Amino acid sequence: MGYILVVDDEKDIRQLIGQILSDEGYQVCLASNSETAMKEINSKSPDLIILDIWLKDSNMDGIEILKTVRSNDKNIPIVIISGHGNIEIAVAAVKQGAYDFLEKPFNTDQLIVVIKRALEASRLRREIADLRRSEVVESNMVGNSTSFNNLKTQLDKVTKSNGRVMLTGPAGCGKEIAARYIHANSARASEPFVSVSSASIESEKMEEVLFGSEYNGLIKPGLLEKANGGFLFFDEVSDMPTGTQSKILRVLVEQAFTRVNGNNLVRVDLRVISSTNKNLISKIASGDFREELYHRLNVVPIKVPSLENRREDIPILANHFVKILNNNEGLPLRTFSDGAITKLQTMSWPGNIRQLRNAVEQILILGPNDKIIETSELPESKHSEKTNNGDSFFQENLISLSLREAREVFEREYLMAQINRFGGNISKTAIFVGMERSALHRKMKTLSIVSENKLSKKD
Repeated sequence: MGYILVVDDEKDIRQLIGQILSDEGYQVCLASNSETAMKEINSKSPDLIILDIWLKDSNMDGIEILKTVRSNDKNIPIVIISGHGNIEIAVAAVKQGAYDFLEKPFNTDQLIVVIKRALEASRLRREIADLRRSEVVESNMVGNSTSFNNLKTQLDKVTKSNGRVMLTGPAGCGKEIAARYIHANSARASEPFVSVSSASIESEKMEEVLFGSEYNGLIKPGLLEKANGGFLFFDEVSDMPTGTQSKILRVLVEQAFTRVNGNNLVRVDLRVISSTNKNLISKIASGDFREELYHRLNVVPIKVPSLENRREDIPILANHFVKILNNNEGLPLRTFSDGAITKLQTMSWPGNIRQLRNAVEQILILGPNDKIIETSELPESKHSEKTNNGDSFFQENLISLSLREAREVFEREYLMAQINRFGGNISKTAIFVGMERSALHRKMKTLSIVSENKLSKKD
């Protein structure tokens, strides 16, 4: 039913509460002072704490214990118990985060009602937090291109194993979504997925964030402990400080570590996935990344393609983001026109899938309430800017050409854009432009497209 810690320096009251709770089916632990209480809290996090304000022969009183527990885990409900002379202090404790307070002496029914309400409130908070996380965090892989299907096939092969995976690819291409897909479809799906942003954590704080710390008997778990039993994802692992790299290497080998300022060995069961958009071989050569750590992490290397290499997926992705943003943010549910989709597929996306999602969000926030998203609403890409700036140059050159030569220039640029749009798939390009595939091949050969666009070799 729940694990409850009772902290009170009066033996009779402590044992009485313990007996009442045991009779109700709760698992109970008793503590007479702050030292025993903190030891129990650190060894096993209780579902609820019943805490007396005054604790004789203790380093900390009830208020100090309350503040300490709340600073480390705000989800543990704490019920304060106090004598008549301490009511004002008890009320102040509630303002500092205690769930409720009971004045001594209290009756059994009152105690049970408060405990049940506190546990139920805690359960609801956890469920709401889980729902919010599931809404914000995406693990669905969306696409239909050859590059996407190849990626998904590789990810499906590693979901059931415990092998370490190294995801590589440009920034914004969806490496974390790929990692979460592995987690969601693995035997550890119900266990934690903890992401470590190597670039955003200050180097001097990295070890404390990862391994946790111990100060004055107070244990603060790190990310490795929080990921125990589940997945630990190192986002952009190349940015990890070199000093931390050697300690992570030891964790991978021993599946154990010690906290900062701690002496006790902490054992963990982790599956590790890492990602990078940098060349780790070059990092190893320059001495910025440990070669042994690289080989430990790079057991199964998987390359996540850029959006440039999966332009066929842009319509699916764009409409997927509309639905996600509608469900999570309440933004309008709109549909892209055919012209808008075509432009999206021909635009430059250096920021990859992340940039596309941001563009869709911008359109939904700033656009009109019309059901259809028109081409005019799309943000200009860098590619578009270059094209617009080069219009006069392009026109000046066309003027100097004959009609036949100008037509060849246009056909070549048009077909290269369409081939690129469909990811090099000649069959799909032929259908769109309204040509037989054999005729398109002949046209491409005439325009020398094959030799200049490697993608056009795909079929």
